[in-house]
Amino acid sequence: MGKITQDDIKQSIADAIQYISYYHPEDFVKGMVTAYEKEESEAAKNAIGQILINSKMCAMGHRPLCQDTGSVNVFVKVGLKADLELTKELEDIINDGVALGYQDPSNTLRYSIVSDPAGERKNTKNNTPAVIHMSVDNSDKIDITVAAKGGGSENKSKFTVLNPSDSVYDWVMENARNMGAGWCPPGILGIGIGGNPEKSMLLAKESLMGQVDIHELKERGPQNALEELRLKLYEDINKIGTGAQGLGGLTTVLDVKILDYPCHAASLPVAMIPNCAATRHIHFELNGNGPAKFTKPDLDLWPDIELPMDTIKKVNIEDLTKENLSQFKSGDTLLLSGKILTARDAAHKRIVEYKNAGKELPNGVDLKDKFIYYVGPVDPVGEEKVGPAGPTTSTRMDKFTKDMMEIGIMGMIGKAERKQPTIDLIKEYKSTYLIATGGAAYLISQSIKDAKIVAFEDMGMEAIYEFEVKDMPVTVAVDTEGTSIHTTGPAKWRTI
Repeated sequence: MGKITQDDIKQSIADAIQYISYYHPEDFVKGMVTAYEKEESEAAKNAIGQILINSKMCAMGHRPLCQDTGSVNVFVKVGLKADLELTKELEDIINDGVALGYQDPSNTLRYSIVSDPAGERKNTKNNTPAVIHMSVDNSDKIDITVAAKGGGSENKSKFTVLNPSDSVYDWVMENARNMGAGWCPPGILGIGIGGNPEKSMLLAKESLMGQVDIHELKERGPQNALEELRLKLYEDINKIGTGAQGLGGLTTVLDVKILDYPCHAASLPVAMIPNCAATRHIHFELNGNGPAKFTKPDLDLWPDIELPMDTIKKVNIEDLTKENLSQFKSGDTLLLSGKILTARDAAHKRIVEYKNAGKELPNGVDLKDKFIYYVGPVDPVGEEKVGPAGPTTSTRMDKFTKDMMEIGIMGMIGKAERKQPTIDLIKEYKSTYLIATGGAAYLISQSIKDAKIVAFEDMGMEAIYEFEVKDMPVTVAVDTEGTSIHTTGPAKWRTI
């Protein structure tokens, strides 16, 4: 065996980040195909179909599965017998690899990491630093797992310390019922039990790196208490009826993974972390034979899927008024064409500041009678007008909705449910809320025929863009009467 050099580590990390940006893990694709084939809810089947089409397009086109290209998690196990040739700290080398991977001009990835998190929250411009977990063993190699974790699913993480006599099952089920669709189901739920607070959270995150194997477990049967708990949670969470994108259906989780660790007799720490429809991770080893090599998956892994077009309505945005929005009912699928504006958290905050100060937005931007799309796109490459541009979680914008309604927006496009006060505002102002499929960012970007920044360019991906869209697929989530598909859909499929 030769020496493990810092260039080998750096390049391997960079290559891994590029690889997972456009290739789903094979076991995850197989799990999604199984979910698609058995799904009986038309809306959920359509959403899973879009995610699988997007996944295949990304595998072929080498562009990101999701516009949220994630925060990077790296799990490193360093062998004490490994022959290392390093001139700088291993953590710095790993972050160099992360920066190299995210700045690859052939497949630009979105920078989502901000420093000074309780202060200015300034973008670090290369998606570093990664969250790095290091350990050692007695081997002669370095064992590495790289994962990219989206903010929507991370934001649904939960932790508690139960009493030793409390039920882990009950706590997980309660949180699963309240988790909604902001984490972009269907995906995987990771659970960590025991240790102490930080250990249980780490166990939950590590569990998500495991293979999707719940069907094999069902077939052979559980052999211990953890496997019994896995199966029971898998079956019962799917009976809640949340379904793909929260639209109601048979599959909310593809698998439930659990890791445990001994803990103090007086406590029972428990953590749960979901992994979204843009599940991205890869494992490799370095032993002195150069950088890691990653095998391309066979494209036959993905089925050929055609979405049903007979129930989809084509809509020209320019023809819409507040008066004729009422024709669209919760659950309708639309293909939007026309001009829309984008805005996320930071842009909403600044828009409200302008409104309260009585100031016009820069460059004559007018939000009145416009649809606002909650998105922070990836930068384009080649002849693209915009990179992958899927929706972000809409509930973060709930606090700004009244101001936006007072400005006179036509409606909103995002993902996941809205809180009841926001639904009440939508009804009061006779507006509407549409959802695009989270986890179908590259597919959605194909409907964006032109894109330009029109305000707040200093915000980077949080700037206000004007998109010209052609047949952008969306679903009416909340109609002008305040009927929400995120309430009616799951209720139809709930069996527990």
